[in-house]
Amino acid sequence: MSKKGVILINLGGPNSLEDVEPFLYNLFSDPDIFKLPFQKFLAKLIAKVRARKTREYYEVMGGKSPQLEQTLEQAKALQDKLGESYKVVVGMRYWKPFIRDALKTLIDEGIKEIILLPLYPQFSITTTGSAFNEFQRAVKELKAENLKVRKVFHFYNHPLFIKAWVERIREKVEKPEDYHFIFSAHSLPKKIIERGDPYQKQTEETVKLIMQHFPKVSHTLAYQSKVGFGKWLEPSTEEAIRNSIEKGIKKLVVIPISFVSEHSETLYELDHVYKNLAERLGCEEFIRIPTLQTHPTFIKALEKIVKET
Repeated sequence: MSKKGVILINLGGPNSLEDVEPFLYNLFSDPDIFKLPFQKFLAKLIAKVRARKTREYYEVMGGKSPQLEQTLEQAKALQDKLGESYKVVVGMRYWKPFIRDALKTLIDEGIKEIILLPLYPQFSITTTGSAFNEFQRAVKELKAENLKVRKVFHFYNHPLFIKAWVERIREKVEKPEDYHFIFSAHSLPKKIIERGDPYQKQTEETVKLIMQHFPKVSHTLAYQSKVGFGKWLEPSTEEAIRNSIEKGIKKLVVIPISFVSEHSETLYELDHVYKNLAERLGCEEFIRIPTLQTHPTFIKALEKIVKET
């Protein structure tokens, strides 16, 4: 039986401080996220302006993003589960190894059937949709139109994905009912949601399914990482933290519900900016739940998703 290829796709992140500016350029060049006039010119300008401040984030994180290393670990764990009839590779959207690199690796091994598995639990045109569009460009460039391709659009409500989060929370929180849960997801402009993007509804469903396991716990769904102007999904994570503490809640559990590996939004925003904010406001205990990474139940979820696709 011929081997099937699996491309694990994620956002990607700088592997060094020197990579920050070109990484930002790739991000702001993406029309699925930012529709700008003179896109490449403005992307170059924005990347240059933002690079200095963004480099400070990565300095706090140790000089680079750990996302590639963690995604490679996920790929290895999934490969071990799937066995020799599959070949699992990693392709990043905005930094090396790119989606094109992953596709070329599979083509060079003679693989004709490929499963695209973006590591974004909830679908958005700005994440999963952008990854699929980039894959199609790579297919055209590499003249690989004869491939059989199957796509995983989301896994926000997969029972094993939900179970993995429940287990992760219980591993870190001894008495959940003593805390207020703040689920923090990546934000999006409201205009994208208004065009029919399902991201917000799927994120709300993920939270609902997790909270069924914690019936005595209060919670808030909030959104982080707004970029630029305009109206974005609300409340912001900062606002949720402030509101909770103003109501007298002094013990918080923060759950990065839209992320499955660590990067600047968890290690800098949540662990540095928002934790410090919460402590200044009088928070007595701030527990940030780690992302799923290679949690055994999450890897089982990925294995099941691949085999069912």
